[in-house]
Amino acid sequence: MKAILVDDEQLPLLHLQKVLERDIAGIEVIGAYSDPLLAIEMAKTLKPEVVFLDINMPGISGLEIGEQLQTFDAPPEIVFVTGYDKYAVEAFELCALDYIMKPVQLNRLQKTIERLRKRLKNEISVEAKPLITIKCFNYIQFQLQDQEPSTIKWRTAKARELFAYLLHHRNRMIDKDTIIELLWPECDLSKGVTQLYTTIYLIRQTLKQHGLESVTITKGNLENGYKLSVGSAQIDVEEWENHASQLSPPAIHNAQVYERILEMYTGDYLGEHEYLWAEHERERLRRLWLQLAKNLSSFYFKQEMTQAAEKVNLLMQSLHPLVEDSYIHLMKLYASTGNHAAVEEQYDLLAFRWEQELDTPVNPDITAWYRAWKQQPSSSPL
Repeated sequence: MKAILVDDEQLPLLHLQKVLERDIAGIEVIGAYSDPLLAIEMAKTLKPEVVFLDINMPGISGLEIGEQLQTFDAPPEIVFVTGYDKYAVEAFELCALDYIMKPVQLNRLQKTIERLRKRLKNEISVEAKPLITIKCFNYIQFQLQDQEPSTIKWRTAKARELFAYLLHHRNRMIDKDTIIELLWPECDLSKGVTQLYTTIYLIRQTLKQHGLESVTITKGNLENGYKLSVGSAQIDVEEWENHASQLSPPAIHNAQVYERILEMYTGDYLGEHEYLWAEHERERLRRLWLQLAKNLSSFYFKQEMTQAAEKVNLLMQSLHPLVEDSYIHLMKLYASTGNHAAVEEQYDLLAFRWEQELDTPVNPDITAWYRAWKQQPSSSPL
């Protein structure tokens, strides 16, 4: 295991090197630097698996070095070694493997090395990374190539929501004060910052544990915000909207494409989580889907393709049970085919759902159509 050591003080640097080389098997110290800027340049060339970093150094701190190391294509594990414990939160927020106090004790160092070996053993190589799809319809899931989608069990509800919020604003730097006000409005600034650091750390660890290293969270240059990038990962909502935007008006030649795109929409955007900040996007995508479904339904009606029209409207009803259009469309369809019981069933279902969910009667126009239909002799069962 290749290691680089960085400390502006020579005695602690030599002590750590001696302990690692003499008392820890399997560790090769490939560089020990008192100049932190030189250490960064050499790390690019030497590609260590772990970097032991002092934090309190003149010119550039170990925390800043750690941030730069995290941007490498194959970032090394980071172990902070310092005489000050006040940096612990910031150290772990950077996704450091461990945090050791000076003077370094052998038994404590051995525990760190054991954690390091387990981490490196379980890591997925960059070359073997499968394609990742992040699913946002209904709730957040991750799908690795050729595998079934899986739902991550987040350590806290705040970690899940912060990940969703940063994903929602992906590739944009979000001010940390905005995040704190959203997730911890009851906290003072100091406590809110600590909560934010801890939650970012939990998200990074969770992503890494599930082989999702292509999804990264970076901090702004002035430490005033965070940005989430998905790298090579795909987002199902984004892919779906791209397909939907390329559709021409429904016709015989593309009706099946319409159906596939409608079926790709398996639930509202982050619908299960009901985050208020996602409501505008949720409603925008919902309206887009409904418009596609209505367009296809109208086309099938004009073509007198009753079974196809029924299928589209039942799908519309299953995903959006409070949208009236599917009920009246199905009532008219069933009336045209003489299925009187189905017409009654659709009206009763609509009335029940509106009264239960919205505490309001059915749209008067639909009620008027239903009553007029009821008065026709042909609407009475034989």
